[in-house]
Amino acid sequence: MSATSPITAPEAAWPVPRGVTAIVLFSCWLAILADGYDIGVIGAVLPALAEDSAWALSPVELGGLASWALVGMLIGALFIGTLSDRVGRKRMLLVSMSIFTVMQLGAALAPTPEFFGLFRFLGGLGMGGVIPVAAALTIEFSAPRRRALNYGIMYSGYSLGIVVSALVAMMLLPHLGWRWVIAVGAFPILLLPVIAKVLPESLESLENRGRHDRAAAQARRLGIEPYVPAVRATAKPGERMPWHSILQQLFSRRYLRSTVFLWISLFAGLLLVYGLNSWLPSIMRAAGYDLGPALTFLMVFSLASAVGGLILGHLADRFGSKPVLVTFYTLGGVACLLMMFPNSMLLNLVFVAISGVGSISTSLVLTAYITDYYPASVRATAAGWALSFARIGAIMGPMVGGWLASMAIGVEWNFVAFALVALLAAVAVSLVPKKPAALV
Repeated sequence: MSATSPITAPEAAWPVPRGVTAIVLFSCWLAILADGYDIGVIGAVLPALAEDSAWALSPVELGGLASWALVGMLIGALFIGTLSDRVGRKRMLLVSMSIFTVMQLGAALAPTPEFFGLFRFLGGLGMGGVIPVAAALTIEFSAPRRRALNYGIMYSGYSLGIVVSALVAMMLLPHLGWRWVIAVGAFPILLLPVIAKVLPESLESLENRGRHDRAAAQARRLGIEPYVPAVRATAKPGERMPWHSILQQLFSRRYLRSTVFLWISLFAGLLLVYGLNSWLPSIMRAAGYDLGPALTFLMVFSLASAVGGLILGHLADRFGSKPVLVTFYTLGGVACLLMMFPNSMLLNLVFVAISGVGSISTSLVLTAYITDYYPASVRATAAGWALSFARIGAIMGPMVGGWLASMAIGVEWNFVAFALVALLAAVAVSLVPKKPAALV
């Protein structure tokens, strides 16, 4: 084996004290909560933007405006996720949060749609970096038997952030307008000093950078005894794991088929998540509901996904991620399809809740599955690259909704389109091979 090739011991060879796991979970949960608000807020204010006579945006322009943050997230997930495995996961988490919170304030003050889109794009750079880094930290500091559940707990902040955006919109939109709803997304910058103080640096990241002595010293401070590194990425202290060594693993013969189908499934999953998240209130308004009830659908969609993430995480730990993913993507697609019929509001709320579980909750378990699927030395890189490719689907989600709205066809075609996307995700996951045995 070459000097620069990764050598992995059994995953999580060192026991993590529960207190350390709790601190990491809470810190990442706060970051994801803020990220979820910034993602959800565009769907919450989209109906108000559509009625803003000063900007006079068409449905297609609204869909494009909603996609600018997702373009930034594509780039952010790619570069920040990869950088975090080389310069430190904690550092990049704090940088990501700083970027997207400050840019939210810029978007709130934007004088034109073009400036609004620019600030949303810049904020997206930070939003895209949060998820792969938080995913890698959560998986690293969780016991193997609780990884999916802990990831579900951490990622529940994303869904709750969307819920908070809907609640804030319901309270502020009628009185203060959409700008104040977006400006609230800048407040999490006050959390940065807290996270910087309590969050430990990734031991895997320190090992990746050849800082073996510092990793061992931090492990002692955290009460991790015995500490047996899960990754030795370099032959000599002080060396960094080469870029090509990180990326080659994702596309090697060992992982190529897995990479292809995991990327396709996450692509479809995020198209579903962001398409529904951005257009659900508008779709329900087109179906005859007033603004208040339409925002209620978004809130139920997000609340159900927050609870569903915990349930699906537990099921994934117990029965395996793959069968859980296939089952719930399928259920989400069926529920989405059933909303095309003239149901009562109560029944539609049930279908919306199932769709939330079958889109957001299932996609978060898929992200945890991807992060845990690859060697410890490339966790954040693997998640970041998968999420970057999937952001193309996320960008397409709002645009598909806008395209369907511009065609002036029946609202039921929105549900048919998103149901087919859920089915694609289920099929792609079913084709992912079994996780290869760890290299020793």
